[in-house]
Amino acid sequence: MNVMRRLKVLAAALAVGLASTLAARADEQFFPLQSYRVGPYAAGGTGFFGGFIDYLNLINIRDGGINGVKLTWDEGETQYEVERGVEVYERLKSRPGIAAWNPLSVGIAYAMIDRISKDKVPLITINHGRTDSTDGRVFPYVFPLLLNPYSETSGIVNYIASREGGADKLKGKKIVVLYHGSPYGKETIPIYKLLADKYGFELEQIEVPHPGNEQQSQWLSIRRAKPDYVVLRGWGVMNPVALKTAQKVGFPADHIIGNVWSNSEEDVIPAGDAAKGYIAITTQASGAEYPVLQEVIKSVYGANKGNLEDKKRIGSVYHNLGIVNGILNVEAVRIAQAKFGKRTLTGDEVRWGFEHLQLDPARVEALGAKGLFHSINVTWDNHEGDGRVTFQQWDGSKWKVVSDWIAPDWAALRPIIEKSSAAYAKEHSIKIRASGDDQVGQ
Repeated sequence: MNVMRRLKVLAAALAVGLASTLAARADEQFFPLQSYRVGPYAAGGTGFFGGFIDYLNLINIRDGGINGVKLTWDEGETQYEVERGVEVYERLKSRPGIAAWNPLSVGIAYAMIDRISKDKVPLITINHGRTDSTDGRVFPYVFPLLLNPYSETSGIVNYIASREGGADKLKGKKIVVLYHGSPYGKETIPIYKLLADKYGFELEQIEVPHPGNEQQSQWLSIRRAKPDYVVLRGWGVMNPVALKTAQKVGFPADHIIGNVWSNSEEDVIPAGDAAKGYIAITTQASGAEYPVLQEVIKSVYGANKGNLEDKKRIGSVYHNLGIVNGILNVEAVRIAQAKFGKRTLTGDEVRWGFEHLQLDPARVEALGAKGLFHSINVTWDNHEGDGRVTFQQWDGSKWKVVSDWIAPDWAALRPIIEKSSAAYAKEHSIKIRASGDDQVGQ
């Protein structure tokens, strides 16, 4: 065989291989994962991304994908560091069929906003992220699903008010917010000030430097202040250290209210007896008794495809958050397919699906998640989705729900959000959308 003929054969083989590769990709939807399985925040990363992958696996194994479109993913380790997260983004963004980004990191999310807006792929910041990205008029590609930092703050203050007998009873009370020294931790500083002025409670906010291994001075300040409640806005190793140090200075655990990133088993178990009685907000319940979790155990772990190394973590807070995040991502793709076709979608088409992500309690029940989370109602201008929260208390061995589902005070929060988003739009020369009827792809 001469050289020219060999080149022609090689070219034909490459063409066949390329065609088969493209054909395979035409039936796949890709999820790039900026995960973190090592470092001080590994407990959150392994649980969340483990649950997310478990749900994607469930859809593939049980259903054959979403209407025949298989779900694929690839992980890049970030160690919760912004620079690594951006590197993973740049490395994976050229992969075809990207549905959405789910970094589970405020710092990484902030660094990605301009990038994803240019690339027209949705950024999902479930339970975290920029509060003003709730305003889809300004941030069409960012979705702080279920809970943003301001609605979380409103929920916590409302819960404390309910314990005191009403909002009017907050006047004269003293609340300390102990927050993680990061963009995430600092996000709620102004809203706590606003609510303190509104309800008349005395407020002190104290920073804990990353990662939070040493808090003796902060808790000595808290002991001197003698607050009625401490709100723990922590993350990772900061949380069990806070609970153990609180016990040392004599502050009662049942007057510490944890935020949504201070509500996991990994936050309380290392603290031992110091965590008993501790209360935290949550958007999803813990436990593996829900039908969707039973399906994961049967179909995914039964096939030895489970993502958690420790099966005892199935049904834990972070794992269940990953499951719920999987549900929201999959349903957004399913909704978008109903409009654009049962095929691999573009990021912009999936963005449309997220903007129409309405799961009422009946649909949540049909998905096997009744009681796991309440509902979500995303619209083109509200990218959080009116999510509801509940509160749980650690009894020494498990979490027990101690409140009804609570809605945030949107009448108070929305004007603040719109003021901030309008300022962002002006600063970045962004045209504020007048409706959700813009054309995908333009």
